[in-house]
Amino acid sequence: MIRRGGYREKFGQRLGIYDCDVRARLSKQRSTWLHAVSVGEVNIALKLANALRTLEPDLRCVLTTTTTTGFALARKNAPPWIEVMYTPLDYWPVMRRAFSVIRPARILLNEAEVWPNLVAFARGYRIPIALVNARLSPKSEKRFRRFQFIVAPTFRLLDLVCVPENEDADRWAVLRVARDRIRVTGSIKYDPDVQAQSAPVAASLWDASSTETTERPVLFGGSTHHGEEEILAAVFVRLRQQFSSLRLFIAPRHVERLREIRTHLDALRLHVRLASELRGRQEINDADCVLLDTTGELQRWYHIATVVFMGKSLTAHGGQNPVEPILAGKPVMFGPHMENFGMLARTLVSRKAAIEVRDADSLERAIVELLQDTEARQRLVQNALEVLSTHKGATERAAALVHEVHSVP
Repeated sequence: MIRRGGYREKFGQRLGIYDCDVRARLSKQRSTWLHAVSVGEVNIALKLANALRTLEPDLRCVLTTTTTTGFALARKNAPPWIEVMYTPLDYWPVMRRAFSVIRPARILLNEAEVWPNLVAFARGYRIPIALVNARLSPKSEKRFRRFQFIVAPTFRLLDLVCVPENEDADRWAVLRVARDRIRVTGSIKYDPDVQAQSAPVAASLWDASSTETTERPVLFGGSTHHGEEEILAAVFVRLRQQFSSLRLFIAPRHVERLREIRTHLDALRLHVRLASELRGRQEINDADCVLLDTTGELQRWYHIATVVFMGKSLTAHGGQNPVEPILAGKPVMFGPHMENFGMLARTLVSRKAAIEVRDADSLERAIVELLQDTEARQRLVQNALEVLSTHKGATERAAALVHEVHSVP
């Protein structure tokens, strides 16, 4: 919180302390409580809430999020029937205050965010609790198994666990979640239908028409981490000798690193602009490199890309979500460290739907090949969309299951 700043706003909510207006609004309703940690989970929660409201037109929700970036995104995109707040700390007195104000009718947790006091209070008040989009990597399973005597009693209290893949179901079962409570729904994060519905239409300023993309191709670094911007910039400088009109767009995962990144780019004598500074198309064309300094708008920006490199995969471990650029119709490449999306990354590579690069040299070669071959870019995208088609309808399936849990007396 200190590193990212902004934590003072509504800090009392983290301690279960709410102002009079919030208490008054929530006292008039029984809410579905959705918990989402940061930006990615907030997007999942909003998609699920919208799908659930088609089944329950009178639905009212409370969406709690942990990070300031997640909170800002939720405040910006949540409809009026969703109350956005910060997540209360998982301590007994804090949770008791939070439950007395939120008065949840059910609780929906995201991915593996299962907090013991929250779950215990839900069971004590006989409130149904579900875990959605519950992907579980082998690394996370190993860590949970090491402390199984602590976590298993909490996991056993879950009424429903919706998982993206069969392998996730097996891992949750090993952690003592009853098999009859686990459902394979596909991934809400990868659901093409919902992604297409939620993707905002790019404003004319950022409209990457086929003609302009050909004339001014864009190398796009999405959700980059420390060290990856330097590699992209060095590759970009070399590629400019062959592709003189090429531009570089970088969207760092953490915007607080902008000054550090810009200093490095300036040292390469690149003309750098911040996205928030741009007011017209000419200003974009004049820039060698554009740094995205906004939060929650990355999906829209992918439409301007020609080739996308996904960050946290070359100099860092874990990877970032490759689905958004794929659904924007862009070919994707990433490094060897995609542990957070391991199964998806392996499938994409094996189906010739994405390119895995090992280092700066292989990254440069892959970019050159894609910039030179329009058909190769189109084949990658088409193959990737076929991979994602297995998750089609995941949001509706999860919403239907959650609706049934709500009906349990």
